[in-house]
Amino acid sequence: MAAACAYHQPAEWQPHAACWLAWPSDASLWEQKLPKAQQEFAALCRAIADPDPRTGERRGEQLEILVPDAEREQEARLALEDLSARFHRIPFGDIWLRDTAPIFVVDSQDRLSTVRFAFNGWGNKYILPGDSEVSEAIASRVGLMGRRFAWILEGGSVEVDGEGTCLTTRECLLNPNRNPGLDTAAIEKGLQEALGVRRVLWLERGLLNDHTDGHIDTLVRFVAPAKVVCMEACEPDDPNREVLEAIAEELSRFRDAQERPLEIARIPSPGRILDEDGTVMPASYVNFYIANRTVVVPTYGSPYDEEAVQKIGTLFPGRRTVGLSARAILSGGGAFHCITQQQPGL
Repeated sequence: MAAACAYHQPAEWQPHAACWLAWPSDASLWEQKLPKAQQEFAALCRAIADPDPRTGERRGEQLEILVPDAEREQEARLALEDLSARFHRIPFGDIWLRDTAPIFVVDSQDRLSTVRFAFNGWGNKYILPGDSEVSEAIASRVGLMGRRFAWILEGGSVEVDGEGTCLTTRECLLNPNRNPGLDTAAIEKGLQEALGVRRVLWLERGLLNDHTDGHIDTLVRFVAPAKVVCMEACEPDDPNREVLEAIAEELSRFRDAQERPLEIARIPSPGRILDEDGTVMPASYVNFYIANRTVVVPTYGSPYDEEAVQKIGTLFPGRRTVGLSARAILSGGGAFHCITQQQPGL
């Protein structure tokens, strides 16, 4: 690929000024799981803000919380009352800000900006009022309008190392339900122009029943330059055994933008996690969020929860690693990384 643009998306482990989230509030979407989803959301926010247990002072990231109206703002304030969160009355469809919020980028002089993309409800599966407009609204609220691109991209479909390398999947970015007129070369050029990417590493496909069509943030994450973590099946009936083995094999062949081979850490898969009607859910431990002081790992009531959290903790020795339930949030289609969007700290 040609030389990248002046702006780039920093790695998630680099410092954050804030974390953007949206309060779960639409009972028509969450139904009977709404109270539990709100509890899981509040626990995530507490781990990100990381208040001092003695003084209550926030030691972690500033929380920027979207709420649809005054009633829901009051509800969210009560749930997050001691976390010094800021609330923004901005309409949104659902809580998946990783995909609908702007992506924050910086230039070589550490000047912050945003990039925004078209959004079509994950391939026209879920079209909700507000989701297509929320990136513009957040960018306007922070006064960083940056650039808008006409092609479709969701933040959860790309994983960067901050040094020019991007991981993604063909199942998502080359899916005809996203950008039918764009081929591999066009997508790579677009990622170069928008995110400062110099090399794209393409995996084939994602987890079973992932309605995002293979978002990378449920498959592989960078944890340091030239180092990634992915999952491995521990049970014979793991519904993603074949996919996970293929991913590890593909990663072993890759070189990053600096021509370095990738060091691969593997953690257990949650295994077969089912919803109430017996459908396999796309549960993933690598959908963690790397906050300034903590790494927050989703758990699902699997026998492998504790081992996964412990192993992820060894990858981030300078942070406290926390495992928190995301079972209710998973019922909506994602976990902690899917509902967060970091704003870099400069």
